[in-house]
Amino acid sequence: MEKIKLKKQIIPSVRKWLIPLGSNLLIVCMLVVLLAFTLTNQTKSVFVSENENLYYNGDTAQPCISLMVNVYWGNEYLVAMLQTFKDYNITTTFFIGGSWAVKYPELLMQIYEDGHELGNHGFYHKDQDKLNYEQNQSEINNTHKLVKEYTGEDMKLFAPPSGAYSQITLDVAQDLGYDTIMWSKDTIDWRDQDKNLIIKRATTNIKNGDLILMHPTLQTALALPEIIESLIAQGFQIVIVSSNIYGNID
Repeated sequence: MEKIKLKKQIIPSVRKWLIPLGSNLLIVCMLVVLLAFTLTNQTKSVFVSENENLYYNGDTAQPCISLMVNVYWGNEYLVAMLQTFKDYNITTTFFIGGSWAVKYPELLMQIYEDGHELGNHGFYHKDQDKLNYEQNQSEINNTHKLVKEYTGEDMKLFAPPSGAYSQITLDVAQDLGYDTIMWSKDTIDWRDQDKNLIIKRATTNIKNGDLILMHPTLQTALALPEIIESLIAQGFQIVIVSSNIYGNID
């Protein structure tokens, strides 16, 4: 009888201990599953923070911004844009598509001779996130060789076409001596052919270190003087991308 009584006393005590323990274990398991899901489905903004060779903006401690021009098609409006930059005594960064440079080597040389910084925009404007290591390497390296052949420049900045990249892209760029450049402001001028909208996107809520993306379109060429004047009036210095991201402002 004493054994039976003892058993009856022990079982409720054990239950009181096991039930909370089971609940806690369930909570811990759920947290582990949630963490695993988060790590495998994290967004690029979290993922890329671990990559030292990837930039979405420049030095936020300096009142400087960069107008970065991705060049892959056309020749109609570049001369006007180059003249505007010259009129305002501004140099900026042009990211060159390799197949474009093959068609317009004289414009590439004019960009270079005007003192602008040259960056790499791949050869055939492919989505680099869909390419393997060798294909990424070919897109970047073939453009590098071509631009160096024309200008003698060893480019160090790579802007992925359409902003598409993977970890492989970042690794290839780094292996080739490149930093990968994204943007913090996008004029979306390739889609929205609206001068006033382009100006608004390029000059509103501007912050130190902003990288403002644009292309050589008609409306961008028309908007460029007002963009430059607005940015200067707001107290910003317009600098090349490498000066912006590395903080070596003159």
